Amino acid sequence: RLNELTSRTFRMPTEAEWEFAARGGNQSHGYLYSGNEEVDPIAWFKDNSGSRTHDVGTKAPNELGIYDMSGNICEWVEDWFGTYPAEPQTNPSGATTGQYRVFRGGSYHYREGGCRVSYRDYNEEDWLHNIGLRLVMEF
Repeated sequence: RLNELTSRTFRMPTEAEWEFAARGGNQSHGYLYSGNEEVDPIAWFKDNSGSRTHDVGTKAPNELGIYDMSGNICEWVEDWFGTYPAEPQTNPSGATTGQYRVFRGGSYHYREGGCRVSYRDYNEEDWLHNIGLRLVMEF
């Protein structure tokens, strides 16, 4: 519907696109969390959130200036859950069908380990209280 209203193309990011952005893109410092080695400065998670979401941008951004890619709310990605291939990949695309959608980033409900950039989880295509999405606008 958004695509029709704006005459632009919006979609969910692939898991690879999401992780590249969360890690800081080409400006990455290799942090455990999206923008820091410590979770508290950049993420709302179980120990500091008061069990609720918070306004976007109230914690520090990552290297690309993107907020809340660790913590606050988990984010669906386009890919369906599956195991990663054993060999190195460049911009891999995940399965196009499956039972479970991948979500990334952790949320206010997760302990700090679940907010690491490398952490991935999955669920049926249900909306839970701590899952949302971030859109990519294609040019």
